[in-house]
Amino acid sequence: MAAMKTADIRAMTPDQMDDAIASLKKERFNLRFQRATGQLENTSRLREARRDIARIKTIAAQKRDAKK
Repeated sequence: MAAMKTADIRAMTPDQMDDAIASLKKERFNLRFQRATGQLENTSRLREARRDIARIKTIAAQKRDAKK
């Protein structure tokens, strides 16, 4: 999975954002296990997943604040 674009995230509903965060957290968990066992080929994917989670959380917070 490539890094998520900001425009794609802004088009998501809050439920879709929650699903995307859950999916990325599961992927990150699996990547950490692959790294620990020496099976991880693309080490930069860990960083991308972490940043994607942060990007989604940031945009979700901005949307919540805009509603107020």
